[in-house]
Amino acid sequence: MKILVLNAGSSTQKSCLYEVKGNSLPSSPPTPLWEGKVDWSHQQGVAEIEVETSAGENLTEEIATDSQSEIMTRLLNTISNGSTKVINQLSEIDVVGHRVVHGGKYYRESVVITQEVKDAIAKLVNLAPAHNPANLAGIEAGEKILGEVKQVAVFDTAFHRSIPDAAAIYPGPYEWVEQDIIRYGFHGISHQYCAERTADILRKDLRSLRIITCHLGNGCSLAAIKNGQSIDTTMGFTPLDGLMMGSRSGSIDPGILIYLLEQKICTVKDLDNLLNKASGLSGISGISSDMRQIKAAIAQGNQRAQLAYDIYVHRLRSSIGAMLPSLGGLDALVFTGGIGENAAGIRQAACEAFEFLGIQIDAVKNTSKAVDKDITTSDSPIKVFVIHTQEDWQIARECYKFA
Repeated sequence: MKILVLNAGSSTQKSCLYEVKGNSLPSSPPTPLWEGKVDWSHQQGVAEIEVETSAGENLTEEIATDSQSEIMTRLLNTISNGSTKVINQLSEIDVVGHRVVHGGKYYRESVVITQEVKDAIAKLVNLAPAHNPANLAGIEAGEKILGEVKQVAVFDTAFHRSIPDAAAIYPGPYEWVEQDIIRYGFHGISHQYCAERTADILRKDLRSLRIITCHLGNGCSLAAIKNGQSIDTTMGFTPLDGLMMGSRSGSIDPGILIYLLEQKICTVKDLDNLLNKASGLSGISGISSDMRQIKAAIAQGNQRAQLAYDIYVHRLRSSIGAMLPSLGGLDALVFTGGIGENAAGIRQAACEAFEFLGIQIDAVKNTSKAVDKDITTSDSPIKVFVIHTQEDWQIARECYKFA
C-alpha cells in the first residue's frame, strides 16, 4: 500500500510517500520512499522545491508562480518522473492523508473527505485563519491532480476532543459554550504519535499508562494522556493559550488586555501582533524566539536572555505539575519538538522540580542526543523519554485505517 501525506501550511508544504508492505503497519516509523518540501516564504511569487528519495536522489528548483495547484502539480510530478521517480504513475497511490489544523467540535477522529467535510473545514477558517485555508487548498489541489483517490482529513484538534467538559469549558458565561468557545487544543497529531511511540518502546498497552507529552518547539503545548486519551492540554480556544512559546505569550491575565485597550495603549490589531509575534522568548529576551540563540546570549551574560529562559522553565514546570492531579500519577514524561528534542538543559531543569516524585535523570543519557530513548536512571520510577515526533507517519497510520 502506498500512502501520500500532504501537510500544507500558510507558507510551506511538507509531503511524504510511504509504502506499507504486508498486512500490518511496521512497529517503528519507516523511511519515506519520497519526501518533498515547498517553501514560498523567502521570495514573493517564487516557490522553492526540495525533493529527496530513500535511494538518495535529490532535486532542488525554484518556480515563479503563486498558484498552489501549479506548485503541487510540479511537486507530485517528481514522484513518478525524472531522477526522483519512485513509482511508475500517480495512480499507484492508494490513499492521501491531509493534516487539517482545526476540526472544531465536529470531528473527534480522522475522516474520509467529502464535500460535507470540506464545507466544515471552510466554516472553521475564522478559528484557524492561517492554516485551514491552506489545508483546504491542499485538499482541492490533491483532488484535481490525483483524481478519485481516497483522501483523508487528519485533524490536529481531534485527539483532544476526549477532554472532559470540566477541562474543556472556560469559566465564563455559559453562552460561550453555545458559541463553541471552548478549549480545543492543538498539536494533537504530535501528542498522539509520541504517546503511542512511548507505549511501543515500553512494550505496554497505551491504555495502561499515564503520560504527559511536552511538545516544545516554536509553538509549545502539553497533553495529559490517560487510558490512551487526552484528558487535558495547555493550548485552548486558540494556539495562544498555555505555555510561554517562541514569540507567543501563552497564558496571561486577561485584565492586562482590558487595561491596554481602555488606556488606548494599543488597538485590537496591535494586541494580536504583540501576543502572537512579539512576546514569549522573543519579547522578553529582545533577541530571538530561537532557544539556541537565547542560550548563546546567556553564555555572554545577557540578563534578559536569562530571564526569558527562567520564565520558560518556570511555566513549563508549573504546567507539568498542573497535569498531575487529573492523571492521578505519572508513568512517563515525554519531550518532543525542536526544543524538547535538542535542549538537554530544558529537560534537566524541568525534571529537577519533580525529583520529589522520584524522577532521576541520567546526565549522560540526557546529553547524548539520542531520540526515542529513556533518559532516566534504571531506578527512576517515572521514565522520561525524548521522542522524535513524526507527524507525517502518524497521519499515514490514520490513513491506513481507511484503506
